[in-house]
Amino acid sequence: MRSLRGRLILSHVIPLIIVIPLVGVALTYLLETQVLLASSSNELELQAALVAAAAAQNPQIWYNPVQAAAFVLQVGGRLSARLMMLSADGQLLATNDPAYRDQLGEVLDVPGLQETVLTRQTLRVDYGERPGTGAAEVLMPVIGPTFDVIGVIRLTDPLSSVYARFPRTRTLILWVLAGGMLIGVLVGWVLAVDLARPLRRATRAVSQMAEGHPLSALPEQGPNEVRMLLRAFNALTEQRRDLEKSRQRLLANLVHELGRPLGALLSATQALVGGAAQDVALRTELLEGMEGQIKLMRRLLDDLTQLYDQALGPLELARKPVAISLWLIQELATWREAAQDKGLHWQTDIPDDLPELHIDADRIRQALGNIISNAIKYTLPGGEVTVSAGTGAKDVWIRVRDTGIGIPPEEQVRIFEPFYRGPSSRRFPQGMGLGLSIARDLVAAHGGRIEVESTPGVGSTFTLWLPVMLDYSQN
Repeated sequence: MRSLRGRLILSHVIPLIIVIPLVGVALTYLLETQVLLASSSNELELQAALVAAAAAQNPQIWYNPVQAAAFVLQVGGRLSARLMMLSADGQLLATNDPAYRDQLGEVLDVPGLQETVLTRQTLRVDYGERPGTGAAEVLMPVIGPTFDVIGVIRLTDPLSSVYARFPRTRTLILWVLAGGMLIGVLVGWVLAVDLARPLRRATRAVSQMAEGHPLSALPEQGPNEVRMLLRAFNALTEQRRDLEKSRQRLLANLVHELGRPLGALLSATQALVGGAAQDVALRTELLEGMEGQIKLMRRLLDDLTQLYDQALGPLELARKPVAISLWLIQELATWREAAQDKGLHWQTDIPDDLPELHIDADRIRQALGNIISNAIKYTLPGGEVTVSAGTGAKDVWIRVRDTGIGIPPEEQVRIFEPFYRGPSSRRFPQGMGLGLSIARDLVAAHGGRIEVESTPGVGSTFTLWLPVMLDYSQN
């Protein structure tokens, strides 16, 4: 009873144990009373009709006791019932019933006899309608040549003769019921095992997950509810596997990204300690390089902080009204210098009449900076980076277009995944693959979206869409 399988089996067996015997008793009763007994009564009436017809063809037997006895002897041997020949006034002429042989020639008080003579109709008394008789009885009038009733044929079939036919029927019913119960138990067992097996497998897999063992997808078997459970478990397993891969990529990227600037800082520090500090120009160059490496690590930490904030829950935005045209012009100035330092052609197209937006300027600055940084990084010297803006029906869009290496179609669906770095990214190993993921989440937190269009070898275009009208009462 403590296992699901045992309870399911009992849930099938207990109704069978209760219901099937009750059905068997009811079926036996109905079969005996409504089918077999009724059939025996009909058969008895048919026999009475045949005997009456034979007696009507020999009317002399009704007036000669010897011939009547011979008729009963001849006909009664073929009947299962007891035969009586009665005159119209109730005198017993002949019978094969041992209980009435001593009353031959006497007038008997037979219930229904006068009714049969007067109505000339067959009188049938079924089983149970005459308490204490324990038999079925048929009174059949015999019509003579002059169309008057010359006698009555009485057939009596004891109940014991009918019940003698029942044991075989009862045995058959019992076998059928026992077979039904056995089949029900087997079906219950199979269904219980079929249900318990995937649940046990899922429970074992969850225990292995808790112990840190590697997991694999479970076959989705069983009822729909169990399939849904297994499907959810497989999805959780896949998610856990992806998280493990992300964790491994994160550690590998951290080692790589921190190792490079730390190595550069160590080299610069050793150079300064070794006497480079005496040369003003060299010292300035080394310090500027060290500052650049520190800024690189600062940005790496910012990305990790942003990733951690996302893991904690929804982003909290400090929205304020921002004149987006002026804000963009100011923000793009620093990126113009970075693009020109790399030898890129920098172009902007920012209208002066862009609507005011309620945004968290620092968050949008980070999202836009990640996209522009990628555009500069993946565009070769001599290429072009263009930043433009405009308005839609209910949105303001900011578009960053470059003539860089482009993104293959199969990578475009994955570039917003954390830590993802496609084959084209490996040519530029800087970064952890978090920039676009963070940018997408920051824009989505504002109710906007990011779209990308790219052709390998031609360039990429990223478009940020920010809604103009929103309910900011909750922020």
